[in-house]
Amino acid sequence: MNLSVRLVGLTALAATLATACAPQTSGNSASDKDEKTGTLRVWLFQEVDNQPKQRVVDAVLAGFERAHKGTDVTVEYIPVETRAQRIKAAFNDPASAPDVIEYGNTDTAGYVRDGGLADVTRDFTMWNEAKDTDPTARQSVTVDGKVYGAPYFVGIRALYYRTDVLRELGLRVPKSQAELISTAKRIRAAEPDLYGLVVGGAYTYGAMPFIWANGGELAAGESGSYASAIDSPAARKGIKAYTSLFGDDNCPAAKCAGMNGNDTVTAFVSGKAAMAIGGNFSHAAVEAGKVKGKYAVVPLPGVQPGSIAPAFAGGNNIGVLKSTSHRTLAVDLMKRLASKKTQGELFDAMGFLPTFTDVREQAAAKEPFAKPFVETLTAGTKFVPASPAWAQIDSSLVLPTMFQEIASGKKDVAAASEDAAKRMNDAFGSAG
Repeated sequence: MNLSVRLVGLTALAATLATACAPQTSGNSASDKDEKTGTLRVWLFQEVDNQPKQRVVDAVLAGFERAHKGTDVTVEYIPVETRAQRIKAAFNDPASAPDVIEYGNTDTAGYVRDGGLADVTRDFTMWNEAKDTDPTARQSVTVDGKVYGAPYFVGIRALYYRTDVLRELGLRVPKSQAELISTAKRIRAAEPDLYGLVVGGAYTYGAMPFIWANGGELAAGESGSYASAIDSPAARKGIKAYTSLFGDDNCPAAKCAGMNGNDTVTAFVSGKAAMAIGGNFSHAAVEAGKVKGKYAVVPLPGVQPGSIAPAFAGGNNIGVLKSTSHRTLAVDLMKRLASKKTQGELFDAMGFLPTFTDVREQAAAKEPFAKPFVETLTAGTKFVPASPAWAQIDSSLVLPTMFQEIASGKKDVAAASEDAAKRMNDAFGSAG
């Protein structure tokens, strides 16, 4: 796949409560009001190091308030892990719901099915900057030909590693998946206080490249009709490779089985791990940590030496809730938060790759750290099934439960993946 990839969901790992436990979505009828003054509420995702993001956002909000007299904006930064619970509840309670939200692209189909997002097709089409949006980034906000938000950034993961640790131990940068696993264990043997490669049982999007690199898939089918493939022989091979990293010889299951993506990055940032699978969006946090000046990034290696493992094509969107009583203002704020200027500033502040092709090219040329992430994009990426069922699969912890059962020794790969496949198929079936 070339640089123009399907840009979907940073998303984060599963919410702490299953979708089945969340309130059922009600009518979500659009507000009949379009007030031009008053307070707008915005929900954005909390990052590992949120201050650089907050500074960019604060500048956007200040400009918005200057342009719209009599308005003010309040922002709440919400944990990614509990987004499903909170946003589902917001769809049911317009009085306490935000006007504008940041959401992972894997959630688009589900949120549209739930009736929570406003159709902004006309607004997006008439927006002058939209013409430079990566065509597949536009797909990530499109359901049945209608647009439900503006692409916000691209999220791609790669391998962060400690240059000083590898140098001191005489180890080379891993060129294959087998080398990655063996190098991680050699580091742990030599440096027992370090995780060789920090992994997480709740780090779904860090595990997926192992499955895809071994020829496995999450599901088979097309939009509207999917069946799980997580228990196929190829997928099981990838699951086995990933879960082999949980143990005293690398990342003890007692500590690592419960970790999510942010936890693994935090371990690397704090100097507790020699390697980690982190995103371009993790760059600011790593630079602010103890490993500054002592790390580098390369694409995550695939099975064949010199190959690149397919990465999850991540990223987030900015959307307007259907229930807003400030629709015109909310659409303008959406555009400002997702504008070329803001995306360029978020790249500088956070390492978020822009969704506009021209801005992304400028960013990659300006900053060397972007190179391995762009290389990963170019090598080819993967996505989760484009089904509303994915939100249920994600929030009900199907894949993390599978990884954790294997890591803890409760089940073997065959049994855990078979159970996960059944739960995925139940979700696909209930989605219609």
